[in-house]
Amino acid sequence: MTASSEALPFVKIFTDGACKGNPGPGGWACILRHPASGKERELSGGERESTNNRMELQAVISGLSSLTRRTKVEVITDSTYVAKGCESWMQGWKARGWKRKEGKQLKPVLNVEHWKQLDELLAKHDVTFTVVKGHSGHAENERCDELAVAAAEAMM
Repeated sequence: MTASSEALPFVKIFTDGACKGNPGPGGWACILRHPASGKERELSGGERESTNNRMELQAVISGLSSLTRRTKVEVITDSTYVAKGCESWMQGWKARGWKRKEGKQLKPVLNVEHWKQLDELLAKHDVTFTVVKGHSGHAENERCDELAVAAAEAMM
């Protein structure tokens, strides 16, 4: 942690995505919590035709997009796809022109527009990821799942 990041406001963003069929109607949700003030906000939305991974990405994008200034953020997600993509894979994808290795071939990164948007947002904030097990009784993850499923159902 740098001296500059210590002075930043701190927010926890809990996220989840859901899809009715994959692909199918999808929903995403996030809870933003400011521990210092105790303030909390829930956001959710959906798409008529999506995938679970796109909705997981959209939940993080929507949470980070709602922040109005540089913030230290802990994203709590049940998506190893999102966490590993942000922490490990994205740097290589960018170096290869947003291509991923598949065996000896380079293939386009799936959901590239979401990843590019997320890349821009990660550059604006000091973000870490914590992966939790989904559907395991984690209160905020369960709430995000409820909201994401409801948003997906509203798209049907």
